Amino acid sequence: MNRIGERIKRKRELHKLTLSELAEKVGISASALSQIEKSKSFPSIITLKSIAGQLHTTVGELIGENEAIASHPVVKRSEMKHAERNSSGTNVYLLSHNEIDKQMDTYLLRFAKGSGIEQLFAETHGQVFCHILTGEVRFILEEKPHLLKQGDSIYFNARASKDITNNHDGISEMLWIQSPANF
Repeated sequence: MNRIGERIKRKRELHKLTLSELAEKVGISASALSQIEKSKSFPSIITLKSIAGQLHTTVGELIGENEAIASHPVVKRSEMKHAERNSSGTNVYLLSHNEIDKQMDTYLLRFAKGSGIEQLFAETHGQVFCHILTGEVRFILEEKPHLLKQGDSIYFNARASKDITNNHDGISEMLWIQSPANF
């Protein structure tokens, strides 16, 4: 239980929040949050849930439920977790385990014929690297079109305006790596 405070502090610092800023968002005093971070007191489940929400994580992550994953860094293809599917038919799969200390997020995007990334990655920040594994994908990045084929890559600022569509008659697959992690 002592590590809860360490995890909260680490996540808070990753989000570049001061102790006072997070405390205010959670609705507790900075002193109370400091005591929690130093493991001198433990938050109620309601406070812990609020802290997790403000840090864009889960209570499970804060209490360390996934720490065993650190000793298992491999994700087999059969273990990939489906994360999301948008209305046009693009599926997003997680290629790494969820961990507090992650410095990047890694995804496999599987595009159905004609599908794109609408409703996906809207709140991203930092840098993105994409690599086309199969098929052909049309990128419109800052209003400039790019046609990427198998083996091609693109690197861009996540906040750049972008539209990405499968330009292939079949399924296209793309690796999406984003740093820092999107939390």
